[in-house]
Amino acid sequence: MQLTKLGHSCVRLRKDDRTLVIDPGGLTPEDDAITGAEAVLITHEHFDHLEAERLRRALVEDPRLTVYTCRAVADILSDVGDRVRTVGEGDAFTVAGFDVAVVGQKHEIVHPDVPPVENVGFLIDEEVFHPGDAFTVVRAPTLLVPGQAPWMKAPEMIQYLREVSPRRAYAVHDGLLNDAGLGLLESQLSGEGKRQDAEFRRLKPGESVPL
Repeated sequence: MQLTKLGHSCVRLRKDDRTLVIDPGGLTPEDDAITGAEAVLITHEHFDHLEAERLRRALVEDPRLTVYTCRAVADILSDVGDRVRTVGEGDAFTVAGFDVAVVGQKHEIVHPDVPPVENVGFLIDEEVFHPGDAFTVVRAPTLLVPGQAPWMKAPEMIQYLREVSPRRAYAVHDGLLNDAGLGLLESQLSGEGKRQDAEFRRLKPGESVPL
């Protein structure tokens, strides 16, 4: 399997010439983020993870493409019919040659007065876990760890890494950071990686790693 980090929280996974994409949202600038994918997985409804019009265009352009997501996002995309499949915690399915397990239910708290929206994470081939905007603990060898958000603090990211204890962790959710912030994130990840004797780092947009 090859993992490619795109803008913000979006990744492409490729295996045996088949591709799926997770969270190509409004902070993912790559125009071809979805091109060639057989499936798109969306963790939740926020604009930086879901760009509904981009998905609608992609579904028109590629009749193979299907979307798997939580009920709230499926409702937003209800006009595209059964091309969108609703999934929730405990579900499992196979798409584009990947085995996908769905884990998690809610987004982390953004504001004390605002109930959290639905948020599902995706465990791919029991290898790589994308939690969306949550600290859902899954024992995956590769964790896509949120790097920065209005709903999190750096100590919470470190605690999450310690709870999951993956062999590899690559930062996602970093699209709001400037160069100084990205440098700090890389330092925090590498420091914790040394503590755990693991590979923790940020992939630059467009960078790929084998898993």
